[in-house]
Amino acid sequence: MEDNKIAVGLDIGTTKIVAMIGRKNEYGKIEVVGIGKAKSLGVKRGVVSNITQTIQSIQQAVEEAESVSGVKIENVVVGIAGQHIRSLHHSDYITRNNPDEVIEELDIDDLVNQVHKLVMLPGEEIIHVLPQEFKVDSQADIKEPIGMYGGRLEANFHVVVGQVSSIRNIGRCVKSAGLDLSEITLEPLASAQAVLSQEEKEAGVALIDIGGGTTDLAIFKDGIIRHTAVIPFGGNVITDDIKEGCSIIEKQAELLKIKFGSAWPGENKETEIVSIPGLRGREPKEITLKNLSKIIHARVQEIIEHVYLEIKNYGHETAKGKLIAGIVLTGGGSQLKHLRQLVEYITGMDARIGFPNEHLAGDSDEALSSPSFATAVGLLMEGLEKDIKVEEIEEIVEEIINENSNEEVDKELEQKVEIKQKPKKKSFFEKFTEGLKDFLDNAE
Repeated sequence: MEDNKIAVGLDIGTTKIVAMIGRKNEYGKIEVVGIGKAKSLGVKRGVVSNITQTIQSIQQAVEEAESVSGVKIENVVVGIAGQHIRSLHHSDYITRNNPDEVIEELDIDDLVNQVHKLVMLPGEEIIHVLPQEFKVDSQADIKEPIGMYGGRLEANFHVVVGQVSSIRNIGRCVKSAGLDLSEITLEPLASAQAVLSQEEKEAGVALIDIGGGTTDLAIFKDGIIRHTAVIPFGGNVITDDIKEGCSIIEKQAELLKIKFGSAWPGENKETEIVSIPGLRGREPKEITLKNLSKIIHARVQEIIEHVYLEIKNYGHETAKGKLIAGIVLTGGGSQLKHLRQLVEYITGMDARIGFPNEHLAGDSDEALSSPSFATAVGLLMEGLEKDIKVEEIEEIVEEIINENSNEEVDKELEQKVEIKQKPKKKSFFEKFTEGLKDFLDNAE
């Protein structure tokens, strides 16, 4: 078992923290060698609210994963979410010095860097700049401008913005838990990688990841991310409503929701009753399932309407923005009975539940293909992809050294290595991660 072929995804959620260790098998599928879970006590709505508790929870999850797999965890790919994340659209252009030369990756980097200079609100920072369509001179709707001639390079960008302090707090927790950040990824993008097919992304799809504290939305069309949003409601608010509405404790409310909860109140009869033990010798409480599903229905409807408003804001009702593949629901909250039918009823769009099992090896534990592990699987995939790219580059460099001693040929091949190295367009996230590491090192 070679350590460089192993990656770790760390999902810091509101209800649970998951550390997932995995590698790719000979068929290109993910083999999970260890998983650790811990109750998340210091995170509220995707944002760290208690550093000490979060560090303890991360350490607990990591230790469990290490003991199961026998692998020592050093680097992790971490997901960020939280109500502070917002996205906006921006168009920008550069005028090239020499239009007689073909457009290179450097030109796109210049354009992306220019977008990073946008002035944000105090305390906010651009996390992600995702190019959408390019325009070269007067030719529009170009997906890949590299290799084309042109004087003016223009592009539409999907810009993701977040609170600097929230991101730094996550970085501080990971570092204090004795781990290194190898990459930071937006959680909705990680979940999308785990549960969406390329065909769905091309046709147009909205991914709704219902977590404990937040509901994340990612909209894809023509294979490109078009819209992201984080709604500050999740499964926990449903539990809170049951707790208040039925006057019971949180633990009982959560169990009620999982065992008997339904998003559709029409199916329960008035005679269906659940008895809940009273506290310390008090009389047991009797709750009708119809009342329970009414409470759940009201809150779920509110969450779906929030999400649907975001889908409308993206412009799915226009001919160009139509989401042919409809909606994919994932995350722990998507397992609520009859949720899919309610989503279809409210939005009028087709819906399915997204399971991350497509990318997992056939002999994987059935529990891992639960929608609640979608983000962790996506983060693990992200880490493994990064490793594979590094490996490819190392192989090419080795080939060059073995085959060539001629200096001119070497230079030419070095350029090829650079070109091979560049396709991953997450350059800024890597820069951001490096900047965050430097900041955390200097803070000590």
